[in-house]
Formats: sequence, structure tokens, C-alpha cells
Amino acid sequence: MKTVAIVQSNYIPWKGYFDLIASADEFILYDDVQYTQGDWRNRNRIKTPQGLHWLTVPVKVTGRRGQLIREAEIEGPYWAKDHWQTLAHNYRRAPFFAEIEPELRAFYLDGQYCRLSDLNRTLIAWAMRKIGITTLLSSSSDYQLDGDRTMRLVNLCLQAGAEEYISGPAARSYLDERLFERKGIKVRWFDYGNYGVYPQLWGEFEHGVSVLDLLFNTGPSAYLYLKSGARCRPAATPAPQRPGGDHA
Repeated sequence: MKTVAIVQSNYIPWKGYFDLIASADEFILYDDVQYTQGDWRNRNRIKTPQGLHWLTVPVKVTGRRGQLIREAEIEGPYWAKDHWQTLAHNYRRAPFFAEIEPELRAFYLDGQYCRLSDLNRTLIAWAMRKIGITTLLSSSSDYQLDGDRTMRLVNLCLQAGAEEYISGPAARSYLDERLFERKGIKVRWFDYGNYGVYPQLWGEFEHGVSVLDLLFNTGPSAYLYLKSGARCRPAATPAPQRPGGDHA
């Protein structure tokens, strides 16, 4: 039974995002929907000695209503150096910082990204490799987009050959399961609860931080802290690379 999950791309998402990815056979980045400011698309949190800290990628404000996530452009290159310095300052004492540092340092200081979707996809794909997630990563732009809110998702699943659609719990308020059922697709609701804790710097444990926190603190054992970790195959991974094509 092929399982598919469809979610908007996030900047250095939390471990639950990757747990959802690992639970599916194909994960479709759904960046053909409206970009929303002050959301997880362009920002995430890390832990510091002073508490939680936001890392935000600046996005150009177009003033145009209905701008899609895949159309969102990054404002200048200067944020990347700031993000790297903040990560290095707060995680240099983490057990696996030295192991990961060359890869992420090169990404932040040498990479050049114009579109938020490209940035997010590249970092998500890199973190997947580090954790050992073998799920196929694709984009909604790889498929035909037809229908309204729920039917778009149904049609994406049909084109991907899905027999089961895995959805986050927030979609319960609008997702019409009957439309999936009529096409022979089962809907399974993903549970983000009951995660175990791992060794973490800086005080009381916090689940809702970037996956970088998990990787810096647990390294090759990161998959053990995902509920879908049994599906992962940890292995040595290369540094993040720029996408070969324009996925935005």
C-alpha cells in the first residue's frame, strides 16, 4: 500500500515534520498555496541559554495578494551568515556539532538561494539524508493541480498512486474524508504526541524546536527519536547541494 503525505515546506522544521515524512512512501511539498507571513514557511526556533530564539529568513514583500509559497523570494544574502553564527554560538558545545559543522557552514556561507522553496527543499532533503529517511521527496509542481481545497489533495494522491493519505491533525477542521474514500484512498491522521526526550542543551527540554537541535545533540542516533524511526536507514551523507533545477 503506497502512502503519501502532502505538506507545505518549512524552514529547518521540527522533528515531528520529519517523523511524518518518514511515515510515508512519498512526501509532496505543497508550495502551490498562498504564502502566509509570520508562519513556519520562513522561520523556526532553536534553544539558547536565554531561551527559545527565532531564526527568520527575510522574504520580499510584494504587496500582491495570493502570492504562492513557490513564488516567495528571499530578501538579500545577509541573513545566512547571521543564522550560521547564531547556530554555531549556541550549539558549539553539542556532542555532534563538530561532525555536522563543515556541511552546514558551507551551506550557509557558500550557498546562494533566491527562492524560499529552493532553500527549504534543500535543507529538508539534507536533514532527511542525515537521519536516514528514504522517503521519495517531490513537489506539488511536479503534478497537475486540479480542484478546490480537498480535491486538489485527492488528485495529487491519485497521480502519485497513493492508496493511503497521511494528514496532520490540523486538517481535521476542513478535510472532507469522503472525497478520498470515493476514490479508494484511506485517510490516516498523524499523531504528533508522545515523543521521547533526548539529551538537550540549555535547561528544560523543549520538543518544538528545529530538527537541527536533534541532529546536533544526537547525531547518527537521531532516527531513534522518531516514532517512524524503524523505517530509517542511517548512513554517512554528503553536504547539502543546490538544487539542479528550479523547484519553485
